[in-house]
Amino acid sequence: MFRNLRRRCTVEKIRHDLRLSETITPFGVGAIVDVRGESLIAPDTSWWDKKYAPEISCERLLARIGAGVLRQPPTHAGHGGKNMAALLYWRFPSWRFCERCSKLSKLTGKKKGKWSNTCECGGFLVPMRYIAICEQGSHAQDVPWFMWVHRGREASQDDSVRFCRAYKELRFERLSGRGEGLVSLQVKCYGCGHARSLAELVTKGALHRDGIHCVGRQPWEPEGSVKRPCNHHLVATQRGATGNYIAERISALDIPEERPRSAEIADKIRGHVFFEKLVADNGGPQAEVIAGWIATEFGVAPETVLEVAAGDEPEADDVLLDLKDGEWAAFLKKLEGGRDSTGGDFVVDGWSLDTTSGPESLVSRIAGVGQVRRVREVRALCGFRRHSVEADLITADLGPDRRRFPTYPAIEMFGEGIFLRFDEDELARWEAHPDVQARAGILMKRCADAQWANRLDVPEPRYIALHTLSHLLIRRLAFSSGYASASLQERIYANSDRKDKTAGILIYTAAGDAQGTLGGLVRLGQPEKIIPLLVSALDDADVCSNDPVCIESDRQGSSQLNLSACHGCSLVSETSCETGNRLLDRQLVLGGGNVLGFLDTVLAEVRRVTVTERSG
Repeated sequence: MFRNLRRRCTVEKIRHDLRLSETITPFGVGAIVDVRGESLIAPDTSWWDKKYAPEISCERLLARIGAGVLRQPPTHAGHGGKNMAALLYWRFPSWRFCERCSKLSKLTGKKKGKWSNTCECGGFLVPMRYIAICEQGSHAQDVPWFMWVHRGREASQDDSVRFCRAYKELRFERLSGRGEGLVSLQVKCYGCGHARSLAELVTKGALHRDGIHCVGRQPWEPEGSVKRPCNHHLVATQRGATGNYIAERISALDIPEERPRSAEIADKIRGHVFFEKLVADNGGPQAEVIAGWIATEFGVAPETVLEVAAGDEPEADDVLLDLKDGEWAAFLKKLEGGRDSTGGDFVVDGWSLDTTSGPESLVSRIAGVGQVRRVREVRALCGFRRHSVEADLITADLGPDRRRFPTYPAIEMFGEGIFLRFDEDELARWEAHPDVQARAGILMKRCADAQWANRLDVPEPRYIALHTLSHLLIRRLAFSSGYASASLQERIYANSDRKDKTAGILIYTAAGDAQGTLGGLVRLGQPEKIIPLLVSALDDADVCSNDPVCIESDRQGSSQLNLSACHGCSLVSETSCETGNRLLDRQLVLGGGNVLGFLDTVLAEVRRVTVTERSG
């Protein structure tokens, strides 16, 4: 047992064979998890016993998130963890019915000093299927079944129902004569005889009409924690629905972060002997001439010099983009270094494709390949939302230190991967085509119309194309690397609005063991192996089992944020994708209709060479 003096209540320590990675997602803080027939919810990190939650170091991630500390959740696994610390769980929903006598109650008894999940009659208690979720505030609570069953249009006409106090006479029943579905399930009070079907529970605005309001807190929070009432409506959902828990997590690669090239150039410009004259002229007639001299010396555009002189700094972007800038600069340095013998937790062998054989239309578009032999990734849970992605964010720490020094659940993973850098000039030429811009503009407009979509990457042409190519490669690597596609992760570096434009893909796998993974993925990063894999990935996606519907479509997937992409050709496990299988389009990779694909000539070149070899 664990007694939390601040809340003056007692919580059961329930041991469960939960993998460490599952404590971030999908069973992190605020998530509902089934454990041996019981439905439980994990409270926020202020409930943790910190001495059993070791601190995880990742300065890059903390610098972006803000003040706080990263801690590994106190969990255990199997027989080897009997004496180890375990996560705390709160029973939710607290209303349960007996599978033998159908009695419905929220009472919890004890047997021989331990919590009991059995009824007085000896039957096993089963948690109720439905809970109440706040539409906007991301709150969750039990459906007050006693109140609910004594409400409704029929109940308002009978005083014996409205004033019933038979709290121990509720039953959850299944009626055999009403067929299947919610109509056949009802809650009945045997004190007054009133009953309601669950079909009345799930209609729009049902709980609001019955006068049931949001309590404005999470199930594990005490009543006194509510500072102001929540005026949003409740909706009844099944406790296992995916929308009940939408994790907001962020990950960072623990790398020796390099300064972006634009920052280094800016320092050189400021140190130039003519820079003071340029600033003193303040946009006068000599400014352009002096800027041209400095630009010629450093090999940059005069506009770049003038921006530095004007003191224009890049606008602050979101946390993930900021993290990616440092990672991109670190990968570029590794690619330039060739064979990596530094050791540590970030080891990348860089390869150029100058002597690599393969389709010229593919090889010419790849500027470098990196074999990521070892990388450390830190994943942190910032908070969660309920009901929809537009709902309020609930932070992972709801305790008294949540503003001053919050605790974020985090895990560290070690793994391997493949990094691909694409040629910036080739990519810029391709995305300048009007038909390419128009195709990507469809997704840009939809993201602009959806308020929550600003948390996604900007769907410019390069991002959509490289993101789709990443999915195609993940599907192909699942056949060759020895890892299932769900074990592979992606990280897309594709942004043309940054000071240092990015155009690359990282596909990696990671495990919680400090020794990392087995090397089946990194060996495929050799140029002579990755080029054939890319060709095979393009060939797999050339024809989809849902064509011509898929290739001609411009509204597929979640919130219609995919164009020509479906489960038959491009989608992977949602846990592998940065954006939850959104912002994908085969046409921007392979071409189609009037759209020029970034790699649309690769398959034609391969097939032409094959025919020539056969005829020869």
